[in-house]
Amino acid sequence: MTITAAQINSASQALRSVLRFDYPADSVLSRYFRDFRELGARDRAFVAEAVYGVLRRKRTLERLCGEDVSTRKLVLAWLARVEGVALRQLGEGLHGRDTDFFTEVKGRELGKVGEDIGFAEATDLPEWLAERLLAFRSPEEVVALAQSLNRPAPLDLRVNPAKLDRDALVDKLRADGVACAPGRYSPLAVRLEGKPALQKHPLFLDGSFEVQDEGSQLLGFLVQPKRGEMVVDFCAGAGGKTLLLGALMRNSGRLYAFDVSDKRLSKLKPRMARSGLSNIHPVVIASENDPRVKRLAGKIDRVLVDAPCSGLGTLRRNPDLKWRQSPEALAELTAKQAAILASAARLVKVGGRLVYATCSLLPEENEAIVAAFLAANPAFEPLNAEDVLAKQGIVVACGEQLRLTPAAHDTDGFFAAVLERKS
Repeated sequence: MTITAAQINSASQALRSVLRFDYPADSVLSRYFRDFRELGARDRAFVAEAVYGVLRRKRTLERLCGEDVSTRKLVLAWLARVEGVALRQLGEGLHGRDTDFFTEVKGRELGKVGEDIGFAEATDLPEWLAERLLAFRSPEEVVALAQSLNRPAPLDLRVNPAKLDRDALVDKLRADGVACAPGRYSPLAVRLEGKPALQKHPLFLDGSFEVQDEGSQLLGFLVQPKRGEMVVDFCAGAGGKTLLLGALMRNSGRLYAFDVSDKRLSKLKPRMARSGLSNIHPVVIASENDPRVKRLAGKIDRVLVDAPCSGLGTLRRNPDLKWRQSPEALAELTAKQAAILASAARLVKVGGRLVYATCSLLPEENEAIVAAFLAANPAFEPLNAEDVLAKQGIVVACGEQLRLTPAAHDTDGFFAAVLERKS
């Protein structure tokens, strides 16, 4: 494949906007593509891949570029050192200084870790995040984790069991030339090879599948909703997990999808229509203390709290987060997480189940929140997450409290605690 000067120009331009870190990278790229509609599908794919590639390896690439760093040089360094692109693959139209830099950076030494380069820089992490991870993991574990986070994530689908079973979905996709295989853990997961565009596939349009990380799917099986129950997805967002819960309930009972953002929740409605589910009731709430929440106190069988978090477990998909997050933002998040969990817990009836989850890797958002909650709420007792899954035929070494990482499980990083109300 030949990489053109125009593609490098576009990637450099888009990257310049992303690196301001004013907004999430995906929204900045969407805006960029709206502004430059003349870009073809191949050009857009290259720009997106280059931007995310640079974000993943930003510190390494900056070091390779030296003091005179620019977004253009970052893209070229990414091509040369991360993607292993050869000079002959660069098309015509590039300046001589581009090819000179490309050749030079190919052979440039990075230096030795601990002598010339620090641990955080070597793992492409901000200093504060490397310190947090090293507080509870060995350096070798952090290196392995960082390396896994610095690789692009695979694309997973979740079959809608109301429409199709997993084997049938795999067969149909393969018949259409889509390389895929059943997931390792979730009985509803299908993992794709590569990143095929499936937004217009008939099976997507008729609600037979949704895009959902396999680790995220396991959260639904931890909730384990039953037919006819009353269930709440407390922080529903766009409703990916809501749809899973509705399917596991076999479209029976009553499933509330709560969220404070009408914009996020509005994205659930077309997905509901595709899925064929009619047991979902989206509700926009003002806060975790909304009167509509309070009216359900002690009436709910199962509550999922997929709490707002740092998102650091999703760095394969959202590498900009490690540069946009900060210790100060983290402190605000942990206060919010504790408040949301406390409020959601009031909904759970005696004998009911509460699942607290995040897509974070940090104990202060995970274990610490749950420990403080249990200390203040003796009516709740923890269940073993691994056992809950095993009883459903799902075998995964995830711990008493579920901990998934891309390094160990090849999923996004997730944490979940399963709690049962005893009195």
